[in-house]
Amino acid sequence: MLITLPISEITPGMYVDSVAKQHEGIDSIKIKTSGLVRSRSIIDRLVAEGVLELIIDFEKGDAAIPVKYRPKVEPKVVESKKAKEVEEADNLQSGVTVKQEFAKASVNYDQHNRKLQALYGDLTSGLTLNLNMLDEIVTEIVASVFRNPNAMTILTRIKDKHSYNWRHMINCAIFTAVFAKYLGYEESLVQEFAMGALLHDLGHAKLPQGIFSKPTPVTKNELTVIKKHVSQSLGLVKGVKGITPLMLDMIINHHERLDGSGYPRAIKAENLSRPARIMAIVDVYDAMTADRHHQDGDEPINALRYLLANKQMFDAELVQHFIKCLGVHPVGTIVKLTNERLALVLEGNKSNPIKPKVKLFYNAKHNHHVTPKDIDLSDNTQDLKILASVKPLDYKINLSRLLKEHLLE
Repeated sequence: MLITLPISEITPGMYVDSVAKQHEGIDSIKIKTSGLVRSRSIIDRLVAEGVLELIIDFEKGDAAIPVKYRPKVEPKVVESKKAKEVEEADNLQSGVTVKQEFAKASVNYDQHNRKLQALYGDLTSGLTLNLNMLDEIVTEIVASVFRNPNAMTILTRIKDKHSYNWRHMINCAIFTAVFAKYLGYEESLVQEFAMGALLHDLGHAKLPQGIFSKPTPVTKNELTVIKKHVSQSLGLVKGVKGITPLMLDMIINHHERLDGSGYPRAIKAENLSRPARIMAIVDVYDAMTADRHHQDGDEPINALRYLLANKQMFDAELVQHFIKCLGVHPVGTIVKLTNERLALVLEGNKSNPIKPKVKLFYNAKHNHHVTPKDIDLSDNTQDLKILASVKPLDYKINLSRLLKEHLLE
């Protein structure tokens, strides 16, 4: 369980996940890695460095959760339920279905993209960062995710290579918000995570734009230029009120890798915090699945396989959580079933990621649409299974139109 505590309430035995708040004006903000508070001297050092609040992971530490922070419902009641029952209870509590949330989310998603496109252009032209506008976008994303995380996630499947830069910003914010919520972070911290994700690649706007619009892969020299976007991003947010240490951590370290093969500092696992590791996973996942000028996006399952296969670079435990969070076939993915039908994944299954809830809509054998039908693949009364994920264009399917036809009430 992740809880934000003021520095005055930190005690030896607690496990620090990351810094949540630090005094403004500290000349040199040192992003701390996670770890156990072994002595009072460590706490004194944190106080001296201006740390005000810390995110504590009580599942890893030796200390008990302070009484005032304990949940009202006894943990044993939740733990005795099956994962699926817990998930259904959460959905009932929110009271918002995918269809209900999708109508609002689709309008907001389009508006967010237009605003980010304008902001990206302003930054390219030399104007300063409008953090208030970004804060409004993040607030709406997080609110949507807490009502129903599937609606916004489905929209990340819509591709457009001509708007990759700002779509990548918003998609990463969505994925990060969904993942942080899944990991148990408080809503205020999910907001910080989402803002860090929205800002992480902002420096691309300060680089030669021809690099991003060319139809061929980047050269070694162009890659050297692209790597400068980290320092450019820091330059854009430096001194801006509202930028937190957690956000800076995500910006600085999202291209670092556990084995030291990343950039810009080639630091290793012991110096990489949990937020930085989360951002690295989300950044690579969205970049691999997005359409860009020089490449077509890969299917989600292949991106997840890549993350799994590279344990030396990405936090294996977090990757496993990420897969359980999104599902092997994430919402918005089109899959082919064993009955030669295509279906749209609408809702994941936390207890069995390969058996989500889907909407059957297309006969792949005879290439024509069929009467839509909702199917829960985890239902034991039917034996349908997913054969593979498919690209919409392989069957001349317009995904944006398909989503509106089946999700807009």
